[in-house]
Amino acid sequence: MDEQRYAARERARALARESLARGDALGWFEELYREAGGASSRVPWADGEGHPLLREWLAAHGASLRGARALVVGCGLGEDAEELARAGARVSAFDVAPTAVAWCARLWPNSAVEYSTANLLSPPAHWRAAFDFVLEIYTLQALPAELREQAARNMAQCLDTGGRLLAIARAREPHEPLGELPWPLVRGEIERFAEFGLRQRELEDLAGVGDPPTRHWRALFQRA
Repeated sequence: MDEQRYAARERARALARESLARGDALGWFEELYREAGGASSRVPWADGEGHPLLREWLAAHGASLRGARALVVGCGLGEDAEELARAGARVSAFDVAPTAVAWCARLWPNSAVEYSTANLLSPPAHWRAAFDFVLEIYTLQALPAELREQAARNMAQCLDTGGRLLAIARAREPHEPLGELPWPLVRGEIERFAEFGLRQRELEDLAGVGDPPTRHWRALFQRA
């Protein structure tokens, strides 16, 4: 990891600590994007392209998304949403940070993606059972543990009958240190989607992903 990316990650962690100390689990996202001032190098998860584990999955399964109604959770600067749109999905993408959503509009002026500001912990009512595909990458692990159940339930409730949810997260074992934000998830946390009416179709335990190389989960769930 280069020095600039390291500094961006450390600044994000500092903003998160300050926000959590105020009892605000989500406010730091808007602070980070606003402070970045349009420089994507100051957003630690902005890579300019979709997540490699998403791109790999789309290479094998992207054809199944043509025409599908897709929702991207915590879209950030939109790279993953644009990958889904290129695969032929009809994509809605949201972030809790208005500055991130406005930034997406500038980055992707000709995009077919519908970007909006929304809160995963209280999503719009009309999203319930409205999507064929939901994509979640790193959102759960950026939330305090006590909010993850509600977040996972809300994501699951966005799926229509037969709809699929793809979740990607950094992984750890229960005995390993919790570490720093973004907090890696144990297997039981990534499998929690199955508690909310979804059936687990796949769970991959993948090593050496990203920079620095890190263990990840990639899991696919489906609503019956």
